[in-house]
Amino acid sequence: MQFTGGVTLDIIFYIFIAAIAIAFVYGVMLYNSLVDIKHSVSQAWSNIDILLKQRHDELPKLVETCKQYMGFEQETLKQVIAARSQVASAREAGNIGALGAAESSLRIGLGNLFAVAEDYPELKASEKFQHLQVRITGLENSIADRREFYNEAVKINNVRIEQFPDVIIANWFKFKPRDLLEFSDADKQDVNIGRLFG
Repeated sequence: MQFTGGVTLDIIFYIFIAAIAIAFVYGVMLYNSLVDIKHSVSQAWSNIDILLKQRHDELPKLVETCKQYMGFEQETLKQVIAARSQVASAREAGNIGALGAAESSLRIGLGNLFAVAEDYPELKASEKFQHLQVRITGLENSIADRREFYNEAVKINNVRIEQFPDVIIANWFKFKPRDLLEFSDADKQDVNIGRLFG
């Protein structure tokens, strides 16, 4: 069948099929891009989780070392132990909001612990304590760095799933926003153990 100007129904049909194919390919590309971003967020979280586990394993050693020298500072040690448990519980539950609050408590507890340790020269001179100080300082710095990467990946994820046309694919395939890992306003600074003992 021919229309005026020489355009046939076949040409319109092929244009329609081509438009559908282009839309489908574009949708697949958007979907794959969102999947890639989702996996970037998961990978960034895994990188933080590894460090949290390593620090979780180091803290009991620090507490035991401090107990040998700080017999009457039990309240400070209890604060660190309780905060460590809160971090572990929040991490295992995957509750980012609770993890941020628990991290803040732990950082405050560690800051208090290291401030109190200043009054114990034998503790500061202990080789084991110095090793743990260096190890925990390194872990704290790495957690801060990886937290930054995680939060950036989360921001990209959250923006993309709200932008048009990505929002169509995101809603259709149930992509969800993720929570930022934030610490309380009272504890925006990392614990600088090296400065405390420098």
